[in-house]
Amino acid sequence: MTDTDHRDSYPPSPAFAAAANADASLYQRAETDRDAFWAEQAAALHWHEPWTRVLDWSAAPVARWFVDGKLNVTYNCVDRHVLDGHGDQVAIHWEGEPGDSRAITYRELLAEVSRAANYFTELGLVAGDRVAIYMPMVPEAIVAILACARLGLTHSVVFAGFSPSALRQRVDDASARLVITTDGQWRRGKPAPLKEAVDEALSANGSTPHSVEHVLVVRRVGIEVAWTEGRDVWWHETVAEASDQHEAQPFDAEHPLFILYTSGTTGKPKGILHTSGGYLTQAAYTHHNVFDHQAGQDVYWCTADIGWVTGHSYIVYGPLANRATQVVYEGTPNYPDEHRHWQIIEKYGVSIYYTAPTLVRTFMKWGREIPDAHDLSSVRVLGSVGEPINPEAWRWYRDVIGAGTAPIVDTWWQTETGTIMISPLPGVTATKPGAAMTPLPGISAKVVDEEGNPVRLGETEANGYLVLDQPWPSMLRGIWGDPDRFRSTYWERYAEQGWYFAGDGAKLDTDGDLWVLGRVDDVMNVSGHRISTAEVESALVGHSGVAEAAVVGASDATTGQGIVAFVILTAETTDTGNALVEELKAEVARAISPIARPREIHVVPELPKTRSGKIMRRLLRDVAEGNELGDTSTLVDPTVFEAIKAGKS
Repeated sequence: MTDTDHRDSYPPSPAFAAAANADASLYQRAETDRDAFWAEQAAALHWHEPWTRVLDWSAAPVARWFVDGKLNVTYNCVDRHVLDGHGDQVAIHWEGEPGDSRAITYRELLAEVSRAANYFTELGLVAGDRVAIYMPMVPEAIVAILACARLGLTHSVVFAGFSPSALRQRVDDASARLVITTDGQWRRGKPAPLKEAVDEALSANGSTPHSVEHVLVVRRVGIEVAWTEGRDVWWHETVAEASDQHEAQPFDAEHPLFILYTSGTTGKPKGILHTSGGYLTQAAYTHHNVFDHQAGQDVYWCTADIGWVTGHSYIVYGPLANRATQVVYEGTPNYPDEHRHWQIIEKYGVSIYYTAPTLVRTFMKWGREIPDAHDLSSVRVLGSVGEPINPEAWRWYRDVIGAGTAPIVDTWWQTETGTIMISPLPGVTATKPGAAMTPLPGISAKVVDEEGNPVRLGETEANGYLVLDQPWPSMLRGIWGDPDRFRSTYWERYAEQGWYFAGDGAKLDTDGDLWVLGRVDDVMNVSGHRISTAEVESALVGHSGVAEAAVVGASDATTGQGIVAFVILTAETTDTGNALVEELKAEVARAISPIARPREIHVVPELPKTRSGKIMRRLLRDVAEGNELGDTSTLVDPTVFEAIKAGKS
C-alpha cells in the first residue's frame, strides 16, 4: 500500500448515487441508535410474532437477537413474494454445464419447496433434526435448503468436491438423519459419480454406526448407481409426487438454521452454527445495500458454490429474501471454453456480478479479448469476495468487465460472521483499489495491536489485527457441540475487552480506511517486520509479466521467515530466466520495502487451488521448506506439485 493507492479513489457517479438504495444517512442512523437501526432492518422481514428485545448480550459471547420474535425463513424467501403478487417473477435462471437451462418462478419455487417439505415430513423428520446436503449446483439443492429451513431442520451443506471421509466426518458430527445428493455431477462435459461417495462415506468399515436413515437421490447425469433398499430413495419418485401445498410454521428467531463446517487444515473441522432471525435480517440488509439490488429490475449472479457460506448468504437467503432474479450456474468458467461466463452475462442481462479475486486474475491471464468479444453493458455493480483483491486485478475488473464505470464492492466477511461486515456502499463510497474501506452501518470493527491498543493510521509498521468489538445479528452462535472451542478460537485472545478476533491482519491508511491483509498465518514476520502475503502478491502481479502469484513465509535462520514466491507468467512473457526474477524482486522491494524483497521466486505453470478457487498456501509452504506435503485431497489437481517442484529445482 502506497500513498498513490490512497489518492487513487473512485467515487460513485452522481447518477448512480442519486438512485442508490443506500445513502450516507445510513451510517448516521446506525451510529445514533444501533438497536433501533437493526430493528429497522429486521422490520423489512415478515415476523409471525414480534420480538420483545433487539439484543440480549448477557450471555456473551453467545448472543440472542430479536428476542421472543418468531418467523419462518423460507416464508420470507418465497411465500411472501407470491402472496404479494410476484409469483410469475423468475427467481432462478439456472444454467446447466452441458447447456440445459431452466427458469423457475417464485410460484414454481414455492411448489417445489412445499413438495420437498411434505416428503421430509413423511420421512419422520422434525424440527431440530439435521440434514446433510451433498450436491452440485442444481436447483434441487436450493429447494432442499429452503425445505429444511421451512421445517426447522438444521441443514449442513457439504461441498460436493469433498471426499467421502470429509462427508462422513460432517454427517457424524451433526448426527444427520438424511443425506440428499445426486447420482453424479458434470465435470467438463463428463459425468462424475457423487452418490458413490455417499455410499463410501456411510459404509461402516468397522467404524461406529452412522445416524443416517435415508439417502435421497436426484437424477442429474443418468449414470448407474448402487442402491441400498430401504435407505435410498429417488427424488423423482418421492418429492416430485408429494403435494405442492404446505403451510409454513414460525420458529424462534434463535432456532438453529444451519451448520457449516470450516475445512481446518488439521484436526476436526469446526461446525459453525447460525440461527434464523438475526442471520436473515443481516443477509437481506447487506444484499440490498451492498449490491444496490433493485427487485424486479436487476439480474444478479453470485458465482459461488452453495457448499460455502457465500452460497448460503448470497445465492439462497439474501437474494431470495429480497425477491431477486438470479443466475445459478452449474459448471466451470472455462467449459466448453473461456467465454462461458460472458456468454451467460449476455444471455440473461446480468447487472450485478459477484465473484472471487482468484477468478478475476484467471480472467486476466486468459486475456481481455475474451470478455471484450461480448456485450457486458448490462453490468452495473461488481463484487469481490473470498480474499483481499490486489489493486491491479481490481482495476482490470472495473475497466474490462465494468466498462470503467461499475462500482466494485470488495467485501470482507467470514463463515463465522455469516454475512458481509466490511465493504464499500456503491452509491456512497469513494473506493480505493484493494481496500475493504469501512465497516457497514451497524457494524463495529477495530484494528488493534497484540495488547488491544488501536494502531496508528498510515504507518507500515502499524499492521494490526482485525477485531469486531460489538455483536452483530448474523454472528455465529457457537461451534456445534463444542462451546469451549468456540470461546478459545474466537474470544480468548481479547477476552478482557470482549472482542471477537477475526484471525485476519489489517491496517488503516492515512484516511482511516481499512485494508485487510489476509489471514494472520498469511502475515510473515521478516526480521521483526510483519508483511502480508497479499501485499507482496499484489506487487508481483502489478508487473506486466506476471499473471498470478502466491507468496508464503518459509523458515529462515537469519530473518525468522523468508519470503518465497511462486509466480505464473502471462502468455506474452518470453523472458523467464534469472533477469526476470531479479527484476521482480526489485519491484517488490520498490513497491513495499527492501525488507519485503523475496528470498526466492519460482516460475511455475500452475498454483495449487482447492475446488472453491483458494490457493493452498499451506502446501506451498511445505514445498518451500522441503517438508512432506500435507493433505492434498481438496485440490482440483493434486499433480500440480510435480510441476511446481520441477520449477523450483
